[in-house]
Amino acid sequence: MQNNLGRLGGQLGVLLCLLGFLVIFFGWNGAASTDYVPAQFPFLISGGIVGTAVVIIGAAMILVQNFRTDMARLEAAVERVALAIERQGADAGAVGAGIDSYVVAGSESYHRVECSLPEARAEAHLVPLTDVAGSPLQPCRVCLPPTFGRLATH
Repeated sequence: MQNNLGRLGGQLGVLLCLLGFLVIFFGWNGAASTDYVPAQFPFLISGGIVGTAVVIIGAAMILVQNFRTDMARLEAAVERVALAIERQGADAGAVGAGIDSYVVAGSESYHRVECSLPEARAEAHLVPLTDVAGSPLQPCRVCLPPTFGRLATH
């Protein structure tokens, strides 16, 4: 039921656009049927302004319907990606290779993946957490990544 009502918005928008163009045509036809310019203004005002307003409302309804359709497709795609990531994370968690097992290593320290400190440095790169265990790199004092039993200086 909801899906049918959603599609009705776009169809009603097209119908309003056609109706607006019809009103504009009748306004133009009425104005063209008289030679006296002041007598043409009521036709132009009623047909032109009202017809244009109806066309704008119809076009807005079409745009809103297209936005809703695109948003539903985007939400479905995001949902598929989230499920795929969950499946991959569950599979990786069983093996021990999830995103939590990686850190960003710089020249002197290492950081959590979500830490913003190493972003501007060219030497920062993503490495497995196990590679940092035996290295002289110090843990970041801001994001506090895992320390492998070392005492982090705070």
